[in-house]
Amino acid sequence: MDRHLRHNITVNMLDGAFFGLSWGAASFFTVIPLFVSTMTDSATLIGLIPAIHAMGWQLPQLLTAQRISQATRIKPLVIWMILQERLPYLGFALIAWFLPSLGKHTALILTFIFLIWQGLGAGLAANPWQSLIAKIIPANMRGTFLGAQAAAANLLASLGAILAGLLLEKYGQPFDFFYCFVLACLALLISGIFLAMTREPEKPVIPSDNINRSFIKDMQAILRREPKFRRFVLLRSLLSFASLAFAFYAVYAVRSFGVSEARIGVITGVMMGTQIAANPIMGWLGDRWGHRVIMQGGVIASIASALIAWFAPHPNWFFLVFILAGIGNVAVWTIGMTMSLEFGSDDERPTFIGLTNTLVAPSTLLAPLLGGWLADTSGYPATFALNIACGILALILLNLMKERPLSPALSKL
Repeated sequence: MDRHLRHNITVNMLDGAFFGLSWGAASFFTVIPLFVSTMTDSATLIGLIPAIHAMGWQLPQLLTAQRISQATRIKPLVIWMILQERLPYLGFALIAWFLPSLGKHTALILTFIFLIWQGLGAGLAANPWQSLIAKIIPANMRGTFLGAQAAAANLLASLGAILAGLLLEKYGQPFDFFYCFVLACLALLISGIFLAMTREPEKPVIPSDNINRSFIKDMQAILRREPKFRRFVLLRSLLSFASLAFAFYAVYAVRSFGVSEARIGVITGVMMGTQIAANPIMGWLGDRWGHRVIMQGGVIASIASALIAWFAPHPNWFFLVFILAGIGNVAVWTIGMTMSLEFGSDDERPTFIGLTNTLVAPSTLLAPLLGGWLADTSGYPATFALNIACGILALILLNLMKERPLSPALSKL
């Protein structure tokens, strides 16, 4: 293995690991929803939390595509953009600290302002980061690398989730959520240092007028000339609805079964632990068997998680719910991201990445909004039922999609 490749794998694995620690300490599925639930009872607003992050991550990606295509080096753009993604966590910490004096209404507004800032910052960083990974990691290793990186992230995320649960259980306001967000800030700082150590080769400068013509042409023609890509975008949109229940499991368990916050931290740790194992296994199998097949297994797990949450007779069943949700989450994000990197040449890839995520963004926002509205008006089982129905539709679409041909390197395995 080339020494630069080995170095890049190492530092990006560490970047992902400490990024995961921050996600466990300030999870968009547990900690932040619980934080917002101290200010409001609205399931719709709570459902917006992961939606704002996910939509913010997806919507702006097309905006950076042309700049990435023109850049000889991508890393400087990545470093600048991740600052916009990570600074809002300091804002969350300040809101938690001053919540008693701010009042719930003001604190809630500020929280959503910082959520929007964080989501858009993540979206502006996402395309250059994915393009950087595609540039420094060979195509026949991407599924395995992204799976291993996600496993490292989830390993520390599980630790972060358990620490968050203990902090929430031990401390009262304003220290409980404040300490969770401070831990997330420290983890993100370490993560950014490792990311900055990436060694990126320069690529030749292409005349800007050629790039502009190519970019505009691809923007206009890509959906027309790529039927497989059109089906993939439709699939990613459906997956937003087939995983919408994930954002409500923690709040549902607390409100319907009286599960303690400390136990939610442990259950979240179990979910992260599941993803530790599932990410490298599913990524490795996807590189060899095809990512569509692995995606099908993840969608089945998502359907099963919603079914069990709906009919769970005892709170202990939520351990299984979160295990299955963890597998489903790997399919939606890790496998979905890996599949998106398969489209286009090196120069076209930022456009494909941007188009994929920008076109999927509306469904990413609509899905949890609809799920939260159903929970408010008809109860959480209605939200789980929608998750199940959309999962079944996603399975049907996956069965209609033919696997993309293996690359020459993979065909020899």
